[in-house]
Amino acid sequence: MEQGYNPRTVEEVFRDFKGRRTGLVKALTTDVEEFFQQCDPEKENLCLYGFPSEQWEVNLPAEEVPPELPEPALGINFARDGMQEKDWLSLVAVHSDAWLLSVAFYFGARFGFDKADRKRLFNMINDVPTVFEVVTGAAKKQQKEKTLIPNNSNNKSKSNSKPRTIESTQPKFSNPQPKDEDPKDDDEVLDEEDEDEHGETLCGACGDNYASDEFWICCDICEKWFHGKCVKITPARAEHIKQYKCPSCSNKRARQ
Repeated sequence: MEQGYNPRTVEEVFRDFKGRRTGLVKALTTDVEEFFQQCDPEKENLCLYGFPSEQWEVNLPAEEVPPELPEPALGINFARDGMQEKDWLSLVAVHSDAWLLSVAFYFGARFGFDKADRKRLFNMINDVPTVFEVVTGAAKKQQKEKTLIPNNSNNKSKSNSKPRTIESTQPKFSNPQPKDEDPKDDDEVLDEEDEDEHGETLCGACGDNYASDEFWICCDICEKWFHGKCVKITPARAEHIKQYKCPSCSNKRARQ
């Protein structure tokens, strides 16, 4: 697996970490139905792998001993039908977080990161939510708690803590495209305030922060926000959706 791929700097290792993390988050959120089906308890010991390319794979563990990289938790498929699905996904998420850290610090040890580099790498990793926090919704809860803290005398409503929305009869999404008319000075100030507040809104699929130059859409069921690209929804398509349900919510209803 990924023979010869060796990130050598703190920044390269962190990019590797983020790519693998994004792949794992996809498996446990937007691609959860496919992931669930691939983890057949009747099969041999299976592992969940995340790759720097932001893709994921359920596969048998590496055959070589010792393996090129630390291996993920073995046999995640055996527990699939013996516990509640959300509990099983949370368990896989915890093991995935442990694996991500072990891979990152394997590279750090292999390429001789000193104390300062190891600390910098850990701080960069610690600044993004864990896979477990994204899967269980803890990251979203923490973000809500931050937005509920009064900001001097300027208290914002709950709706202002998220990207802008259109009329309630349409799915909630933000449209980053600039308007044709020149914005007024007051509007520019408000836009800057909005971007500051939205900057820590997290995508329910990849867990990355809100960015003003990206299209976002909100699930009307779980109220999580997603990059349009992560859930394959374009602004044009969103205009014709009366109630948007994210892949996770759609899959849950289908299995009921």
